[in-house]
Amino acid sequence: MIFRYEYPGGVWVDLEQPSAEEIRQVVHEFSINERIETEMLYPTPSPLVASDEGSALLVLHFPAREADRSRTKNQEIDFVVGGHFIVTIRYEVIVPLHHLKKLLETQQLVADHTSLATDVLLETLFAHLYTSVRNHTDQTASDLARVERDMFDGHERTTVRLISDVSREFLHLEAALANHEEPLRRFLKMLAQRGFFGSSFTERAERIMAEHAQVAHLIVTYRAIATELRETNLALLEARQNEIMKTLTVITFIFLPLELITFVFGMHALGAPLEENPNAFWLITGSMLVAGVLITALVTKKRWL
Repeated sequence: MIFRYEYPGGVWVDLEQPSAEEIRQVVHEFSINERIETEMLYPTPSPLVASDEGSALLVLHFPAREADRSRTKNQEIDFVVGGHFIVTIRYEVIVPLHHLKKLLETQQLVADHTSLATDVLLETLFAHLYTSVRNHTDQTASDLARVERDMFDGHERTTVRLISDVSREFLHLEAALANHEEPLRRFLKMLAQRGFFGSSFTERAERIMAEHAQVAHLIVTYRAIATELRETNLALLEARQNEIMKTLTVITFIFLPLELITFVFGMHALGAPLEENPNAFWLITGSMLVAGVLITALVTKKRWL
């Protein structure tokens, strides 16, 4: 599927799940060399930067949640940029690009002549993409807030898995953004050196890198919070377990002497005290009750419970 958005002096061509024929058509239109064409034809597993005399290629993978929010996946976008064109290639629906296309189509209906240049559109593309990553991060942070609330409401056991899931989410986001930094910097530097957009592009490139850095810093911050919450949850869980063990130990301490009394008077050995006393049961029960009360009083005084 080919989407074209034309503006004064340039065009943005977006290819979604393109066929080989559609890619060759775009390659011929913009005189893109064979090396970049090969990268456009097939998915690329890692970030990539390449160039020829008239264009530059950047391959990045942006994190996005599955529809059921069960896990995070990486979505590849190939950017081919020249002085008067931008070509994006993607192999699935990417929400921020879809929203941007709808926005541009709406603007075309409202105003026939939109003041837009290729470098402005490129900055807008990256702004939408990194805004989407920021929204993804904020959604995960809202899960983190729910985990924190449940954790301090006494649900330490159930939040162990939730914290692990949130931490894994932030780890994936951090890794994806870390893989962007060097290729994106090289790509923007390459465009500036080619002189496609004039001196003003330097400032735009700095804003694009700043957008990336801001989102990356936000992810690192939230991941640090998740790590602290994990440690806090483990401390609360350990304290709760210690309290349980302490209670069980005190209960054992109270009942052990009573069991000893029961054992002694239950031996039925010759000469055992109270063996033939008709009130033996009540005497033994009374002594056990007195011993239990005394031990409980001792435990309470020592504040073991």
